[in-house]
Amino acid sequence: MFSGKVVAITGGAHGIGRCIAEAFAKCGAAVCTIDKQDNDFFVGDVGDETALRRFAEKVVAEHGRVDYLINNAPPLMKGIDACSYAEFNRALRVGVTAPFYLTKLFLPHFAPGAAIVNISSSRDRMSQPQTESYAAAKGGIAALTHALAVTLAGKVRVNSISPGWIDTTFAEYSGPDARQHPAGRVGNPLDIAHMALFLCSDKAGFIDGENICIDGGMTRQMIYHGDSGWTLEAPR
Repeated sequence: MFSGKVVAITGGAHGIGRCIAEAFAKCGAAVCTIDKQDNDFFVGDVGDETALRRFAEKVVAEHGRVDYLINNAPPLMKGIDACSYAEFNRALRVGVTAPFYLTKLFLPHFAPGAAIVNISSSRDRMSQPQTESYAAAKGGIAALTHALAVTLAGKVRVNSISPGWIDTTFAEYSGPDARQHPAGRVGNPLDIAHMALFLCSDKAGFIDGENICIDGGMTRQMIYHGDSGWTLEAPR
C-alpha cells in the first residue's frame, strides 16, 4: 500500500514510534527515523534545532521528497512542583516546536498527496496532578494540527491522534484496569499504528484537521465509587 513512499518519524526507535515505523516498513515504505536512542537512520535530539535541520537534510538528500511525517517524540512529564523553567520549555520544544519546525523544513519537499500525523494524547483533554509540562505540550500539538491543516490546505493533510492508556510492552490487563475501558482492554501500540497508516492512506482523503482519540472509550466513561471494580478510599 505504501510501496515507494517516504515516511519521516520522530521518536521512532521505541514504543509507539517504533511500532508505527515497523508498520510502514511492512507496507513497503522507506522509513526515516530520528531518535536519541540507536536506530538505523539518524540519532539526534528533536529538541535541538541543528539536529532537526541535519535530519531533514539527510531525508531529502537520500530520498528527494517526503510523503508522510509522523511527529511522535514524547515530551518530558513534570508537574508544577518540580518542573523548572528550562524543563518546561524543553517539553514544548520537543512536543510542539519540533513538529512545527520539521513541517517548515519539509514544506518544499512534500510530495503530492502528503500527510502529517501528530501524536497528541488523551491528556490534551484530561489530567493527573503534576503533569503540566506533558499536558501543555500535548494540548499544543493538538491545536497546531488544525492550524497547519488550514495553512497547508490543498498541499498536505494534517491530523492528530490522541492515544489513551497504551502499554508499549503489549501486556494484557484484567480486572478494573480493563473494565474502566468500554472496549474491555488496555491499548497497545498497534492500535495507534493502524490509525496512522489509515490517516496517511487515500482512504482518509476527506479527513483533515481532525484529532482522533484512541482510548478504548476511557475518556467517555464516568467512574464513581463501586464502578468497574474501583473503590473510593477516604482521604487520610
